[in-house]
Amino acid sequence: MTQRPRHPSSVIPPHPRHLAAPPAGTADLLAQWMNGKKPTTTTAPRPDHRSGLRFAFYGRTSTTRHQDRVSSQGWQRDMAEHLVAGHGQIIAAYFDVGTSRRIPWRQRTQAAQLMTAASSPESMIDAIVIGEYERAFTGTQFATLYTWCARHGVQLWLPGTGGPVDMSNRDHRALLSLLATQSQREVLRARHRVLAAMHNQATQQGRYLGGRPPYGYRLVDAGPHPNPADARWGRRLQRLAPDPRTAPHVSWMFRQRLAGHSVASIARHLNERGVPCPSSADPDRNRHRSRGAWTLRTVAVILANPRYTGRQTWNRRATGSEGSGSTPALSAKVAHPALVTELDFVAAQQIRAARSTSDGRTRRFALAGLIHCGVCDRRLDSHRNHGRPTYRCRHGHTSTQCAGQPRPKTLYIREDHLVDEIHIRLGVQDDDGHARLKSARARSSRVAIALRDSGQYVVCDSAGWRLKEIDSS
Repeated sequence: MTQRPRHPSSVIPPHPRHLAAPPAGTADLLAQWMNGKKPTTTTAPRPDHRSGLRFAFYGRTSTTRHQDRVSSQGWQRDMAEHLVAGHGQIIAAYFDVGTSRRIPWRQRTQAAQLMTAASSPESMIDAIVIGEYERAFTGTQFATLYTWCARHGVQLWLPGTGGPVDMSNRDHRALLSLLATQSQREVLRARHRVLAAMHNQATQQGRYLGGRPPYGYRLVDAGPHPNPADARWGRRLQRLAPDPRTAPHVSWMFRQRLAGHSVASIARHLNERGVPCPSSADPDRNRHRSRGAWTLRTVAVILANPRYTGRQTWNRRATGSEGSGSTPALSAKVAHPALVTELDFVAAQQIRAARSTSDGRTRRFALAGLIHCGVCDRRLDSHRNHGRPTYRCRHGHTSTQCAGQPRPKTLYIREDHLVDEIHIRLGVQDDDGHARLKSARARSSRVAIALRDSGQYVVCDSAGWRLKEIDSS
């Protein structure tokens, strides 16, 4: 591998541990004594740091909450310095903090800077040394970086190979394959242990496992941490307790729902009464949300949250797919005060179920998504009116908003009228060449297919309708 040209005139910043070094020779004598070696009395010449390879060290730590950056970086760098001892010196260090190993190197802040510096024409880096394989790579990341290093003439050193990696060496290839498998296995095992422990804590202990408390609750102290080591450090548990400001509104929502009121009417009444929505009631924990009004989804999510029964839940968003390693958890006993009984909660979910049609058939709208409003450029909503499929646009107005707000007149379009006109405009014919299809449903489907095939959609307003090309850019 070709070695890069050196730049003796360049100044290399020292590593921080060398800034406050003891008097010359003291550290070496003490280290020899600690290792059980007899100190030498002869004065050895000081090493020439301009000789040998110039290394760039790379390390990584996943989190800052549960890992100490200083100690993690320290032991990884110690491994790297022990590896390069006698072959050169580390002239630069790159350490990613709070970055998952699953993230590609080019998307890691420090790793990307290292690759930029090493590939520069003025680069002083001859080799990259890694403190630990599992900290730096997973999957095919090592193979990708090795190819990149070979292309730029940079060596890649690993503790497992005892020096530079040589992919032409059969032993190196076998070792790296083993390290890649071990790294992936470590991730899966750690993930399985954590998820299994959290599932047990939620189901058997009813423990609160973090996150924003649901609307209607607040966090209160629940005593010392059950782990003695964490308890000695002062860590304490938390649990949910009713919030005097918002809990009454949650109970009112369930009463309204059980009385047969729609989700939209509940949201509208909350807005009319000026009740703060969750993002307004707790702005510190909802900085990523706009402090707007109540919406259908906000009310629906509250009415579907089983935590209001006093049971603790966790991982309710799990897909349950194979290999996920976790399933939604529900505590076996009541973990905090309830705002609604379990019977009332289940009854509210039944009211939430969609009503079936009188004839038991599924309603289909052939032109759904193909009709836009010429006033506000929104897609028209599909709904049935007097037993016929129709489309409408309320120009952004929803049933959660107060009545009387100024807005354009609602636009209504009957599907059968529009299909007849489009049918004539496009000259749609059936397979037998007849101008009219046998049924209105088949006629609408054929017009929808013709619109999509032609790359067009319909724009409607009070003056009429027109076809417009779909912008593929």
